[in-house]
Amino acid sequence: MQELFLEYRFSINPLQPAVDILIAELAELGFDSFLETRDGLLAYVKKELWNPADLRSVHILANEDFDIDYEVSEIVQENWNEQWEKNFEPINVDNQCVVRAPFHEKQDVAYDIVITPKMSFGTGHHETTHMMLEMVLGLDFKDKSVLDMGCGTGVLAILAAMKGARSVDAIDIDNWSYLNAMENVSGNGCEQIKVFEGDVSLLTNQSYDIILANINRNILLSDISVYAGHLKKDGVLLLSGFYKEDIALISKECAAHGLSFQENLEKNNWVASKYVF
Repeated sequence: MQELFLEYRFSINPLQPAVDILIAELAELGFDSFLETRDGLLAYVKKELWNPADLRSVHILANEDFDIDYEVSEIVQENWNEQWEKNFEPINVDNQCVVRAPFHEKQDVAYDIVITPKMSFGTGHHETTHMMLEMVLGLDFKDKSVLDMGCGTGVLAILAAMKGARSVDAIDIDNWSYLNAMENVSGNGCEQIKVFEGDVSLLTNQSYDIILANINRNILLSDISVYAGHLKKDGVLLLSGFYKEDIALISKECAAHGLSFQENLEKNNWVASKYVF
């Protein structure tokens, strides 16, 4: 039996920072997939897990500084691609990497990534994914071992592989993301990527040169100690999924586990950070 999802289509004016705040608040309520549109946001949640009354706790909806309306509809797996194709546009990162759909024309860049998301986060549209792609572009991955934690569509793992990583483990706790990452990894011909369904408990005695984690603040704070325990000496940790206001908390936790701060990127109050072990 196929799972049913609810699609909330939000129209928002002005878009920022309302879209980012809305994503953060909805994620806390169990929404696990988002797609930004020209006039707002599409947000998806499993119908069986959702109580519509919970939407009353989303504070941004009552903020008088923003005009936010929404419609809700029920969808199944088959028409996810149809919904997505109506709104997806290619993403260009520093004229070096393009993230596009199969129906978009191939562009003349160093790294051409084809993504078909199925209820998975990470197309490059969101600031956190875009900044992580920027940071990945700036690192040397030649013959490196890599972990992409919370891999979503697998786009970061794919770029790492394209940049020469020897081996990449991509992990996501969400079944949709796991299956989607498998599809995208195969579609981009990245044989050195292995995809797993689960969380940090899957990590045993592995060690990595580079760890990528684009998740959210609470999970990062909980798992930074684990990341540090699986980084090789001089290994690099890239983090995103948190706000500028959270920098101090993230930095404190990283420092407590021997990670030295290198740099931050900021975009619309979202942050991506680089640390070295």
